[in-house]
Amino acid sequence: MATYLEQSLAQLEIFEGCIPWMYLDTVGKVTVGVGFMLPDSAAASALPFQLAGQAAAADAITDDFGRVTGMAAGHVAGFYKQPDSLQLPQSVIDARLLHTLQGFEGLLRAAMTGYDGFPPTVKMALLDMAYNLGPMGLLKGYPHLVAAVSQGDWATAAANCSRVGPSPARNAWTKQQFLAALSPESSS
Repeated sequence: MATYLEQSLAQLEIFEGCIPWMYLDTVGKVTVGVGFMLPDSAAASALPFQLAGQAAAADAITDDFGRVTGMAAGHVAGFYKQPDSLQLPQSVIDARLLHTLQGFEGLLRAAMTGYDGFPPTVKMALLDMAYNLGPMGLLKGYPHLVAAVSQGDWATAAANCSRVGPSPARNAWTKQQFLAALSPESSS
C-alpha cells in the first residue's frame, strides 16, 4: 500500500496535471511538471530537460524557454508542445514534487501541534490545500479549519476546507479526506 505522501503525489498529478514540457500557465508564467513555475531561463536550465531521451544542452533549454515565453497565453498545455520540445523525465517530476511536499509537510508540522499523529487522510487533505494555496495561505487564510484540525475536529475541518479556484471535484475530494478521518480505520 502506498504511503500518504505517495498518494498525495499521485492525487496532485491528477488535480494539477503533469506536463513534462514547458508551457504557459493560466496567468502566463512558464511552467513545467506539476505546476512548477520557471521564473526565468536560468531556472529552466537548472532542470535536466531531455530531447529524445538525451540530456538537452543549456542553449537548447534557453531557446525552448524563449520559444514558450514568446507564445500567446491562455491555451491548454498541449498548444505549447512541438515535436522538438524538451521534456522532463517523470522520475524528475516526481522527485521534485515529493521534495516540495516534504518541505510543505515540515512547515505544517512546525505550525500544527500533533501533526505526526494526524490520520493519513487528514495529512493528504492538508498537503493538497498547502500545494494549492501555499502553506502560509492555508495556515493564515483558513483559521477555522486550522483550529478544527488542532482540536482533531475532522467534521468541522471538512466543513471549512472549500477553496475558490479548484474544481468542485477537488474540493469534494479534500472534504472527503477529512471526513474519512472520522472512521476508526483511518488512524492506520
